[in-house]
Amino acid sequence: MDKESLLTPQQMSLACLCLNTQRAARAVARHYDAALRPTGLTSGQFAILSALNQADPVSIGTLAEGLGLERTTLTRNLAPLENAGLVRSAVADGDKRIRGLLLTTSGRARLTQAMPLWRAAQTDSAAQLTPYDWGTVQPALDRLRHL
Repeated sequence: MDKESLLTPQQMSLACLCLNTQRAARAVARHYDAALRPTGLTSGQFAILSALNQADPVSIGTLAEGLGLERTTLTRNLAPLENAGLVRSAVADGDKRIRGLLLTTSGRARLTQAMPLWRAAQTDSAAQLTPYDWGTVQPALDRLRHL
């Protein structure tokens, strides 16, 4: 392979969708983590609690798919939430093989406490997208999720 076909670091930084998306994702996650810090939640934990904010138990598989996580990663991320009493698991539909996850009263209270902080971080982050708006960017990101 000749040197001419390789990109310089500067060219890669400008051209690579993967690199730029990862860099942006890390920065956005740090911003949300900082905003949510007073609640003791990370942005990932907030996403899990938000996904469980429903009346019926959610299976680990369904939750993992909705969050775009591997089941093992989700299980590892659930442990501190369960230990803190924010999430509990229950047998789903009477089948001991299926574990359903639910928000506890404490989990719902923590989510309620975190929501205004999340909304502020969301507003700040969306403002950085100007001249585009979140309604334009979100579908584009969703298409990337299906590569």
